[in-house]
Amino acid sequence: MNIKTTKRLLSLLLAAVLSLGLCTTAFAAGTDPITAMKDALTTMAGKLTAPTFGNEWDVFALARSGRYEKGDWRFEQYYTNLASYCKSYVGSDGVIKAGKSTENSRVIIALSAIGRDASSVGGCDLLKPYSNFDWVSAQGLNGPIFALIALDTRESYKTAYKDTREKCIKHILDKQQLSDGGWAFSGDEADVDMTAMAIQALAPYYKTNETVKTAVDKALDVLSRLQQADGGFASGDSANCESCAQVVVALTALGIDPLTDSRFIKNGVTMLDALA
Repeated sequence: MNIKTTKRLLSLLLAAVLSLGLCTTAFAAGTDPITAMKDALTTMAGKLTAPTFGNEWDVFALARSGRYEKGDWRFEQYYTNLASYCKSYVGSDGVIKAGKSTENSRVIIALSAIGRDASSVGGCDLLKPYSNFDWVSAQGLNGPIFALIALDTRESYKTAYKDTREKCIKHILDKQQLSDGGWAFSGDEADVDMTAMAIQALAPYYKTNETVKTAVDKALDVLSRLQQADGGFASGDSANCESCAQVVVALTALGIDPLTDSRFIKNGVTMLDALA
């Protein structure tokens, strides 16, 4: 399996975990990841009969899978229903939920996946609040991480919100990285999920920003150290497939093959073995 395939596979599996609870369905029976991905997509598509706000991870997964074209009726209906939701519930400031910027970011990521612009959805500019970094960061570490990912989904967003992206990077690096080199939502010990998500957000800057590279290299060492004997990962003392998927997405975002990199092979097994 090449790295491009691995990246797509685990991105989709991560979305499936978030929206379907895939850990307790496909993997419980020992299904291999590729079959699990196909089954998850089929399940998602079957359940997505009236896609609307709140179905972003489903929409993202289906769009990124390549199985459904950008003009698929599910995506068109999602956009129509989202526009209606925004028109009814989102104000002129473009904020979907006060104090929770990840709501906007999640929607922007989904919209980019289906080829839609977030600057005018039901008459609402969902990008507008990103000019206010206090709003972006009010939620804690999640805010800047997902804001950076969202703003990197389109070149026009990168240009228009260059200052915000730079503030996100600085916030993630200067204010949140722990002494052990990882990240956590709270506390002083690295959390697998938060560390992997921070790496995903910083990955586009790894080769051009030396400070980012140094921080990410430390974080990779942390993830390697936190990997369990069966190749898997735990977050909050609980081993789970979401943490594995988060790490694989982080690694492949950097061009690291999780199946061959010695730092992430324990006792001859990889995190994909743990997922299966």
